[in-house]
Amino acid sequence: MATEAGKIAGGKRVSLDKETIWIIIGFVGQALFSARFIVQWIKSEREKKSVFPIAFWYFSIGGGVTLLAYALYRQDPVFIVGQLSGLFIYFRNLYFVSRERTKLNIE
Repeated sequence: MATEAGKIAGGKRVSLDKETIWIIIGFVGQALFSARFIVQWIKSEREKKSVFPIAFWYFSIGGGVTLLAYALYRQDPVFIVGQLSGLFIYFRNLYFVSRERTKLNIE
């Protein structure tokens, strides 16, 4: 059994060096970010109108944070600024959703 920098997969050693781990993190972030569209599409199909469920914003934040970490690792200023501005918008929309739900429960 390999214990150093890799694991045995199908009899072959799989390298899990720093670069490979960051590429995996990047793909996980992209998958989370993409999942928001699937969630939104399913919800909209069920309601027969365009709807943004709260899960859309949670997937946006999860994907955005993960992609921001990846962008910071890559030291890509364009990617960093894009993710930071997106995160601001996602958190702001989540705040509006939360405020609206609180308002509806009070009334």
